[in-house]
Amino acid sequence: MSSDNEHPRSIRSFVTRAGRITPAQERALAALWPKFGVEFQPSLLETQALFGRDVPRTLEIGFGNGENLVTLAGAHPNRDFLGIEVHRPGVGRLLLALEARGLTNVRLVCHDAVEVLAQQIPHHWLEEILVLFPDPWPKKRHHKRRLIQRPFAEMLVGRLARGGRLRIATDWEPYAFEMLETLRALPELRNEASGDAFVARPAERAPTRFERRGEQLGHEVWDLAFRRM
Repeated sequence: MSSDNEHPRSIRSFVTRAGRITPAQERALAALWPKFGVEFQPSLLETQALFGRDVPRTLEIGFGNGENLVTLAGAHPNRDFLGIEVHRPGVGRLLLALEARGLTNVRLVCHDAVEVLAQQIPHHWLEEILVLFPDPWPKKRHHKRRLIQRPFAEMLVGRLARGGRLRIATDWEPYAFEMLETLRALPELRNEASGDAFVARPAERAPTRFERRGEQLGHEVWDLAFRRM
């Protein structure tokens, strides 16, 4: 298996966009970040310090506006959730939603997911990892920016507990099959799909902005689910 340090950090899987941030989101970032936010630093997270308890944990990478994350956290109060997102407007929007619903089982990191996984997430710490609608980088010259490549997939596997699940969804068919082949090649993972292909859409997943946009464009959605053996 590759070392965590082999992921090419000179290549980013995202483009930093300033975006339009509302005054309410700015206020949320100022007032609510101390309650829900986790600063990036090159040291492993400590469960008790982070959540004050030790229960199954889910990580969502690239949560966008947080629709799915806030829905899951509200439906599963006996689980804890960590979200990673680089775009501040989405972080601000999720902070407002968490406060409005009185949720306490979510923490957020506003930083590059590769660096967070490599330096902050302990090995075998997560029961579930969600990567929903990562940027497909459709142009061939940009394929090197795709997030789900073998070095990163190996890092994800290393953070899953035994029996933990990795869920990925995309509305870009070529990327779906590329990710399927990448995950199939990892001996620690077992595909949960019959026929070793794709699974049905999870009923509990809240439609994200990216999923709704894909549906409006007539795109099919492909879901993958693999367990760490």
